Amino acid sequence: MEDVAALAEVSRDRALRQWASSVVDDNADGTRWVQAQQQGWAAGNRFGFAVLEEQPNPVRAQLVGNVVLKEVTAGKPAAEVGYWTAAHARGRGIASRALEALTNWAFDTFEAHGLERLELLHQVDNPASCRVAQKSRYDFETLLPAAPPSFPREGHLHIRRARA
Repeated sequence: MEDVAALAEVSRDRALRQWASSVVDDNADGTRWVQAQQQGWAAGNRFGFAVLEEQPNPVRAQLVGNVVLKEVTAGKPAAEVGYWTAAHARGRGIASRALEALTNWAFDTFEAHGLERLELLHQVDNPASCRVAQKSRYDFETLLPAAPPSFPREGHLHIRRARA
């Protein structure tokens, strides 16, 4: 909850709003968003992590992004990953490093419960997400048809398989 104000601030970014599945307009929306993340943890099917960057002489670390593991079900071989990066933190490899940490955590935590692969989806007109997928060793699998309203344009499906 201590990141709600920062979440509302970074959510004003037009590019982030273009790709995000949920919109945070103010602190009330931010509180609801964080509560939804907490409910996912409690249910054991969605695991969101704030990506924080330490600051020199910080009062606290700065919010620079988010990564999420979603649609986790025991015995189901696949789950989905997602991420976003704040505008002020883009272009520094933060998304790919955070995604790599999430990927390792997901397989370490859920592989014994049947998790075999992670899926990363993005719209074709989001080349930055494609670069993050490639840098994080998520192989391109297929072109996805548009599925409005949540996925209004064609997309890419990238896959990362569990370590052999």
